Amino acid sequence: MSRVVVGMSGGVDSSVTAALLVEQGHEVTGVYMKNWSQDLPGMKCPWAEDLADAKRVAVQLGIDFKVYDFEKEYKEQVVQYMIDTYKDGRTPNPDIMCNQEVKFKLFLEAALADGAEFIATGHYARTENGRLLCAKDDNKDQTYFLYRTQKSALEKTLFPLGNYTKPEVRELAKAHNLYTAQKKESMGVCFVGQVGMREFLGQYVTTEPGEIIEKATRKVLGKHDGALFYTLGQRHGLNIGGGLPYYVVGKDMVKNEVYVSTDLNDEAMWRQNLELGSLHWIGDVQGDGEYEVRIRHRAPKVRATLRGTNLQLSEAQRAPAPGQSAVLYAGDECVGGGIII
Repeated sequence: MSRVVVGMSGGVDSSVTAALLVEQGHEVTGVYMKNWSQDLPGMKCPWAEDLADAKRVAVQLGIDFKVYDFEKEYKEQVVQYMIDTYKDGRTPNPDIMCNQEVKFKLFLEAALADGAEFIATGHYARTENGRLLCAKDDNKDQTYFLYRTQKSALEKTLFPLGNYTKPEVRELAKAHNLYTAQKKESMGVCFVGQVGMREFLGQYVTTEPGEIIEKATRKVLGKHDGALFYTLGQRHGLNIGGGLPYYVVGKDMVKNEVYVSTDLNDEAMWRQNLELGSLHWIGDVQGDGEYEVRIRHRAPKVRATLRGTNLQLSEAQRAPAPGQSAVLYAGDECVGGGIII
């Protein structure tokens, strides 16, 4: 059996991951990645509780437990990336950057230096000879967030939950009597718990109020507190009362204006042709060709043709926001993707 270092976040998924590896006879060490510990006004960061929960599970399983402190690197490589992208008027995905820069780079390097042969995480995905494959549970599949990993990292990674559904994982947690069996899934910003993106960004960027304008009539419908807080297709948080719901169909960062429409068929809301930046390929399948693409987590895959950095979708998709990722699949294999421009 192998020496495996498991990333334990204090949640049920990583707890079951560790339990399964112990059950399989591996020499397991649990590691809590301390990526963020800063409290925000009126909002306490849950890192200490999560660390305590991870420790409790490690004690239950009888495995060694450590803390890796990546807070400095995380702030520089994930949080600052997220802030800069929002300030540029685009919509980033910090979970993808965290996987690229922290979990499958810093964590992997630290674990290997610690004597590990493999790392493991609680992601719902599968690997096979460095290939990234979709999970059994299509609803929980997390390959969308993992598409920027390297083949060399995947060759050193185990995803024990890849062949389980979320309900099955919950049952396994109960069967192993794990402390985290009933713990709810975390929501909100990935690294600060129950905090909305607007509240988080408000601590780091200075914004000016501006106008919310109806695209068709140019009529001013209301005020916003910063154009960077709004993303294409957004409906909630506009505070425009009465009649049909309005959707964000564009914004001008220079003028600090947000444009809205009640027309769900507005051409700005639908795109069939995407230009991709920062293309990343995992393994041998790469370059021009026919693929399936997912433009957001849990979105259905659609057929697409890639030519260079241009992605032509078989049918128009609603609100593919600049800054988000288009992830490419060849059958069950996630082969890479790029960031929507």
